[in-house]
Amino acid sequence: MALMQMENHTTVREFIILGLTDNPTLCAFFFIIFLGVYIVTIVGNISIIILIRCSPQLHTPMYIFLSHLAFVDLGYSTSVTPVMLLSFLRERTTISVTGCIVQLASDVAFGTTECFLLATMAYDRYVAICSPLLYSTQMSPVVCFLLLGASYLGGYLNASSFTGCLLNLSFCGPNKINHFFCDLFPLLKLSCGHAYIAEISPAISSASVLISTLFTIIVSYSYILHSILNMRSTEGRKKAFSTCTSHLTAVTLFYGTVLFVYVMPKSSYSADQVKVASVIYTVVVPMLNPLIYSLRNKEVKGAMRKLTGKMHCFF
Repeated sequence: MALMQMENHTTVREFIILGLTDNPTLCAFFFIIFLGVYIVTIVGNISIIILIRCSPQLHTPMYIFLSHLAFVDLGYSTSVTPVMLLSFLRERTTISVTGCIVQLASDVAFGTTECFLLATMAYDRYVAICSPLLYSTQMSPVVCFLLLGASYLGGYLNASSFTGCLLNLSFCGPNKINHFFCDLFPLLKLSCGHAYIAEISPAISSASVLISTLFTIIVSYSYILHSILNMRSTEGRKKAFSTCTSHLTAVTLFYGTVLFVYVMPKSSYSADQVKVASVIYTVVVPMLNPLIYSLRNKEVKGAMRKLTGKMHCFF
């Protein structure tokens, strides 16, 4: 009997990505918009990495973390955007089951690493503002290396929990993913049989990441705010605020949309709302981060002017 049931199932070899819309006019419009966003993302993040690498005055923990954030944003956007752009050009966009799992693993790995990097950058600002005399010791090159290693390791481990669960699932139809990339919940809906076990491990690991990193950020900025309010110098307050506003803006944009998609009850919003929120944290935020950190940071703008001047002299 079990053998007959197995034979009646057709194993899915590829998924169909439904994308953001099936309207041809909107597809053409979205393709132009998101292609522009992706180009800005690539140019902006690569520029940040090159600028920090080529500017000795930016070889500090804060900017080293920023260069890695730019690298992660580049990978984060690249894991999702090309498939989304293809869905605007084709009537039917397909991706193999293996390709879908790889895309999800990449998305989770880069997204988790970004969470840890944002928490690390908050801790860095806490030490710089609340314990400036101990900064060189507490944020030594060894400590920075360990924090970066832990961020990437956390991304790898969380992605592994997703991949391990998906590899144990079987897909026998339907095969249409109502999203613009391979996300966990749409895939679980397409799996054969019960997927309760496959939901538990990723949910626990992702919740642990979100809670621990968000807690670190909130506690760090609580101490930072307390220190700033106790500063007697108005100039000191302005300088402290200016070093934190860029990071707080990036944190608010990223965590706001991620929490909306993965924490809010699914019955409280529609699939289209999920897609819009997912576009923000996977596509728009990686584009905005370089702009946020460069336009609101005097040191970055100063280094950019110096590097541009050197390039003019060279040519």
